Amino acid sequence: MTLILNVFGQPSDIPIKSYKAQKLKSQAPVIDGILDEELWSDENRTGDFMQFQPHEGIAPSQETEFAIHFDNNNIYVGIWAYDSSPDSISRRLTRRDNIDGDVIGVDFDSYHDHRTSFGFWVSSSGVKLDRIMSGDGSNEDDSWDPNWFVKTSINDDGWTAEMKIPLSQLRFENASTEGWGLNVMRLVFRTEEVSVWQRIPRGSSGFVHNYGHLTGITDISPKKQFDITPYTVVSTERYEKTEGNPFATGKDYSYTAGLDAKIGITNNLTLDLSVNPDFGQVEADPSQVNLTAYETFFEEKRPFFIEGRSILSMPLMIGDGDMANENLFYTRRIGRRPHGYPNMSNDEYADLPAFTRILGAGKVTGKTEKGWSVGLLESVTAEEKAEIAFDGGDSRYEAIEPLTNYLIGTVHKDYNQGNTVIAGMITSTSRRLDNTNLEYLHKSAYTGGFDFTQFFKNKTYLLSMKTYFSQVSGTEEAITRTQQSPTHYFQRPDADHLTLDTTRTSLIGNGGSIMLGKVGNSPLNFGGFINWKTPGVELNDVGYIRSTDELFTILWASYRFYEPFSIFRTLSFNSSLWSAFDFGGVYNGSGANINANSQFKNFWSLNLGVSGRTESLSTGMLRGGPSFITPASLTPFVRVNTDARKKLVFGISGFAPTSFEGHSQTVGGEISLSYRPFNMMTISLDPNIMLNKSNLQYIEENSFNGDSRYIFGSIDQKVLGISLRLNLTITPDLTIQYWGQPFIASGKYSNIKMITDDPLASEYGDRYHEFTDDQIVCYEDDDYCAVDENVDGQVDYNIEYPDFNVKEFKSNLVARWEYRPGSVFYLVWSQGRSQYNSYGNMSLGRDFGDMYGSSPQNVFLLKFSYRFGL
Repeated sequence: MTLILNVFGQPSDIPIKSYKAQKLKSQAPVIDGILDEELWSDENRTGDFMQFQPHEGIAPSQETEFAIHFDNNNIYVGIWAYDSSPDSISRRLTRRDNIDGDVIGVDFDSYHDHRTSFGFWVSSSGVKLDRIMSGDGSNEDDSWDPNWFVKTSINDDGWTAEMKIPLSQLRFENASTEGWGLNVMRLVFRTEEVSVWQRIPRGSSGFVHNYGHLTGITDISPKKQFDITPYTVVSTERYEKTEGNPFATGKDYSYTAGLDAKIGITNNLTLDLSVNPDFGQVEADPSQVNLTAYETFFEEKRPFFIEGRSILSMPLMIGDGDMANENLFYTRRIGRRPHGYPNMSNDEYADLPAFTRILGAGKVTGKTEKGWSVGLLESVTAEEKAEIAFDGGDSRYEAIEPLTNYLIGTVHKDYNQGNTVIAGMITSTSRRLDNTNLEYLHKSAYTGGFDFTQFFKNKTYLLSMKTYFSQVSGTEEAITRTQQSPTHYFQRPDADHLTLDTTRTSLIGNGGSIMLGKVGNSPLNFGGFINWKTPGVELNDVGYIRSTDELFTILWASYRFYEPFSIFRTLSFNSSLWSAFDFGGVYNGSGANINANSQFKNFWSLNLGVSGRTESLSTGMLRGGPSFITPASLTPFVRVNTDARKKLVFGISGFAPTSFEGHSQTVGGEISLSYRPFNMMTISLDPNIMLNKSNLQYIEENSFNGDSRYIFGSIDQKVLGISLRLNLTITPDLTIQYWGQPFIASGKYSNIKMITDDPLASEYGDRYHEFTDDQIVCYEDDDYCAVDENVDGQVDYNIEYPDFNVKEFKSNLVARWEYRPGSVFYLVWSQGRSQYNSYGNMSLGRDFGDMYGSSPQNVFLLKFSYRFGL
């Protein structure tokens, strides 16, 4: 259970506490969690914690005390978590940063900028959680893994924690009389009671700026970090041999080596460097079937790109949903799957890399002496070539991905005690396309953004303004492809404000947002938001943007009950109302959402809501064709979770989007089961299912007598996935994790139809024409349908047979041993199985049999790293 204090702000009538750290006058303590050395004597301790939740501002049920000492190289923290029932202390073992059970932690605002803190947390079982909080608490990065030391111990009075935090792991200027910001926090797991040393009201609008003061930190100097971690990887792959394919011999071997480094340029600026990085221990992406024209967004899992990502980020949208992932920087672009595919004859085979090799990557993050937070990332990816050959023949090579350089830079500065914040970001993508036959890619792409935020009235109100721009350059083919891509669709025949220009060699655009609202210091918050994206804005070389030519207006409001009442421990309501337009001034539709989120006093939770959309104008449904009116829709959703403190935890969720007039009907749900048979093991099972019947699912575009034909069909789609996880934590430094996912998806098409010349007809049925038996004949064995549209006995065009049945199984088994701080040994086994058929129905017995009867692809990997630190 990760403890996240999602709080903001502090009224001025709450006194700010101060604690004076003591410099060591004797030998440094032995870090054993016992706290029996003289420096931990009573006169150096302080306590007087206040409850944060469930009841704010009252005395906690269990007392807590702490003491802080330091020398020239380290900070030492001792925490006494008294407990009237020591046998009830929860000692759950987990992996680092996935902390669970009873927890205590300390946060240092060592910059003393009132916006950034470095947190060092530990569970009663000795599992670490370390995090960087930025933006006064609005961003939290637990991928930061500094090298520090901690031990815990349980005794008759409760439990204790003893920490040694090297000064090289903190960022600060030379010691000053201002000191640092400080807060110490505790979670009592069995009651979910959180208490804090410096009181912070739960309904206010900032976090770090409310910390208490840590004084006495004098006569110390910043320390530069210098860690070099070389690594080696040995792997072997086993799969089914293919006769005649010189590349599918049934087994492959590989060896690679690289280096990771973390080097302090100054104490406040750190260089992270990775040469020939390897991410073989990273879990595979879950299986999906995407029937839309838009790119699937995948979460980042690679450690180098996760750590510090908040500073190298500029989100473009608020809330959740498809557009919430839009950002000037999408880290998965670096090392992506190659763009190209080789041209081959029928008797040739190809050896293609699954991902683009990252030759090297470096990033600089931290603060300058002038108080500017900076982030700079540079990465170079290799030119990738496919090796092509036939059995017994010579090989030839064809480029499928060019040598590419990525550069991302950010700056951030706050003024007036964090009430005024400015930020900027630039990105650059440069490709070497000479002699690659990849001229359809952009040769260069540049984006930039500026963000301004102003808080008012003790951070109760907020004004935020953001703008960004883009410019991409390339051949006429490259820019034409960009204009015609699903992100833009400049070729739409009814979009009078758009012109497809096939002679262009560059494209520019911009976007932005303005938000004004009340964001804290009371249970009621509300605001308004405007977001725009011009037709030409293009971010997808190193960022992520789903669609353009949009103007959104959003109104939102929320109300939260912070104190328990009646049957509720917490309760909140949220609502929003939005409208959409394009840059031709055309109204595209509106929608609304209302939801409630609650936790009961028995620690069960219930979340439910409903969202709706009016009849809307879809500019992308015909994938470059004219706009189409889609019927109104309604989507109810609900989720119930049992008490997360128990050994057995159960959750169930469901959703049922319905578009009126028979347009579509979807029912889906997920069950989550988590069982902890003992403290060191967790087993979870998460089956999910989705059943969708849609009257209009896009198949393809065709042509008849010079006119476009947009072909659709009714689809009966079924998706079933099961995620199984097993986490075994033998010690906080030795863990075994398993993840496996069988996945089946099928789609059965019927009632093939074409869109009529009037996709805006007032009657839904007049917007499409369903082919009669005289007009279409499907040949399943040959995977196509023949259309005789004018019923003259001649085939006018063919349609690729659309039915599908996809079966995949993915699994990862990872044993991880951090045998010394920062040095890790991995043992990894990954397996994949897949099969595709053109029958469109789902039969669980047959499909699971086919899946596990297919030939597996097994990868066995050993990775060894050793950290040299100064």
